[in-house]
Amino acid sequence: MILHKMAFLAAFLFFLISSSSVCVQSRETFACDTKDAATATLRFCQVSVPITERVKDLIGRLTLVEKVSLLGNTAAAIPRLGIKGYEWWSEALHGVSNVGPGTKFGGVYPAATSFPQVITTVASFNASLWESIGRVVSNEARAMYNGGVGGLTYWSPNVNILRDPRWGRGQETPGEDPVVAGKYAASYVRGLQGNDRSRLKVAACCKHFTAYDLDNWNGVDRFHFNAKVSKQDIEDTFDVPFRMCVKEGNVASIMCSYNQVNGVPTCADPNLLKKTIRNQWGLNGYIVSDCDSVGVLYDTQHYTGTPEEAAADSIKAGLDLDCGPFLGAHTIEAVKKNLLRESDVDNALVNTLTVQMRLGMFDGDIAAQPYGHLGPAHVCTPVHKGLALEAAQQGIVLLKNHGSSLPLSSQRHRTVAVIGPNSDATVAMIGNYAGIACGYTSPVQGITGYARTIHQKGCVDVHCMDDRLFDAAVEAARGADATVLVMGLDQSIEAEFKDRNSLLLPGKQQELISRVAKAAKGPVILVLMSGGPIDISFAEKDRKIPAIVWAGYPGQEGGTAIADILFGSANPGGKLPMTWYPQDYLTNLPMTEMSMRPIHSKRIPGRTYRFYDGPVVYPFGHGLSYTRFTHSIADAPKVIPIAVRGRNGTVSGKSIRVTHARCNRLSLGVHVDVTNVGSRDGTHTMLVFSAPPGGEWAPKKQLVAFERVHVAVGEKKRVQVNIHVCKYLSVVDRAGNRRIPIGDHGIHIGDESHTVSLQASTLGVIKS
Repeated sequence: MILHKMAFLAAFLFFLISSSSVCVQSRETFACDTKDAATATLRFCQVSVPITERVKDLIGRLTLVEKVSLLGNTAAAIPRLGIKGYEWWSEALHGVSNVGPGTKFGGVYPAATSFPQVITTVASFNASLWESIGRVVSNEARAMYNGGVGGLTYWSPNVNILRDPRWGRGQETPGEDPVVAGKYAASYVRGLQGNDRSRLKVAACCKHFTAYDLDNWNGVDRFHFNAKVSKQDIEDTFDVPFRMCVKEGNVASIMCSYNQVNGVPTCADPNLLKKTIRNQWGLNGYIVSDCDSVGVLYDTQHYTGTPEEAAADSIKAGLDLDCGPFLGAHTIEAVKKNLLRESDVDNALVNTLTVQMRLGMFDGDIAAQPYGHLGPAHVCTPVHKGLALEAAQQGIVLLKNHGSSLPLSSQRHRTVAVIGPNSDATVAMIGNYAGIACGYTSPVQGITGYARTIHQKGCVDVHCMDDRLFDAAVEAARGADATVLVMGLDQSIEAEFKDRNSLLLPGKQQELISRVAKAAKGPVILVLMSGGPIDISFAEKDRKIPAIVWAGYPGQEGGTAIADILFGSANPGGKLPMTWYPQDYLTNLPMTEMSMRPIHSKRIPGRTYRFYDGPVVYPFGHGLSYTRFTHSIADAPKVIPIAVRGRNGTVSGKSIRVTHARCNRLSLGVHVDVTNVGSRDGTHTMLVFSAPPGGEWAPKKQLVAFERVHVAVGEKKRVQVNIHVCKYLSVVDRAGNRRIPIGDHGIHIGDESHTVSLQASTLGVIKS
């Protein structure tokens, strides 16, 4: 029987509930207890011995049965060696979560800080914020581990590309741009794991590798989907965040996905796992399956003829850990049938046990370890809650502000009608893969801190199937000094295994908005909660709706953050991390079509701002402020010579293969003056785009750098960005080779442009 993720969670439900009321003060030592004379002297317990030797010693003491019992997420205890059982599956997408069975809330750990959903946090374009959130989450995770209610291996973040606006899990991702996704991955992972490459605070996991961005659309689900992807799109889009996660974030784990890529299940593909992740990128950690991907590739995809072949193919491909029972049930028989060697199992255990030792799990008493002091007092602290508020404020995006309708004034707008199915949202604000929040401030509660409120929901829920509550909402708007409509989506519309079929607001939401706007006495502000984009063209064009705000899923402090933005206590600086398309974009565009570039013969329009140039509701990077900033490029080179390696390097046509270029320190430094010419202090999010020389390989533009800078009224600040030429000014050809186009590259920052010419050095170059 296939043990899919929801069924797998259900198996633990009774355990979680029955444990939730238990006040667990401390955790037993996992292994190498100094009080256990029988094991304390074993070589794998000696902290002074290099980890590689400790792992080798431990594996050498295990029987095949014991080894196989460690291949699943619920790893068995080895009592004769003093090793406890361990649950590998915990989640920390935007705060410690209880989605996985490795973490449970209760007793002195009733909750954890719930930050905004990832898509909202990423809208801040603030890498230091992303790392700070990771540090807080890992503090709380370590505290819960010390208390016996949490794990140390967290299968987060999700760094898949938001390729299609309908994807229900787009909310979990860092958006549509591969460089932003990669920088988010590396930053959040560094925050979670710490900066000691040999030791880990917690072990993060970048998922789901690769080309995974469809859950359940039009009869096609992720368990059956074969993603047909070109080498070009794999290299310049889908793999970029994972490569950056490994090479720049030094992540301790990668998770392979349910889907097939070009006919091969990702969890049984040696080209993806061994060749790419392990050998090319140099993963220092383990590779884990999504739950229960190995079972899926046998039972559902029928990729192998027997379960033993499925187990053998996965382990030999480079899989180290199975989320699920499949490897535990079939690996021994695979060895007996000579489909697999015991040494292959040993290789998998080297990777998982090394991570556990880097976490200190074999170092004896927890209290004596670097994070052993963390406990209940370090969870849901005022500082952590303050960071959750700051993250929400930075991620909220001002989409429209006609006539400076925002910010509202507590003096002029003493009474505010707060309307909409998300107006009193609490749990909906934290999105999916969340835990139990420390507490909530709903939008109506937040606004009540600034003005007297008249609260009418207008719709029973976001599905808004009828207009029974419309009249009361219209009357509230008619009598208020201002009206705030809090509309949008929730997890009943977009979620894991729930992709959308439409980009429009559900049910009668649009009708409610228009009726309220027509009747309202004062300014009407539309606030949207969603993970994916929504076609609100009607509201953008409606002069009775002068201001629109996107809040994403803003986390536990979301209501306070929304109110602070609306009333000007915080100045919005967020930018959209994804394109907002019109509904017509979906015409003739199945989710199953994986091509990023347009296919004119099929009338496929292209995907994301990099390859789509049709009409949009709001473009990638859009976001307004209550003040106004100007840019001027103060200094930037006009020519950059590129030396080619030896006499084996080639300049083919008008490009140089990156592998042939001398890339070390090959950087484009740009100095930009940012001036606040408005009337309020503010934080400006500066996005730097490159437009490569025209050609069939190239995107029309691509983000190459971003910086967030606070600028006071009348102040000018100089910002320096360094753009790695080989990484960010290169493009990918049809064969999947990364090349640097020779010629003029346009650098665009707001309304400012600069041209830099990349020129090949002819010394030692063979032209072909």
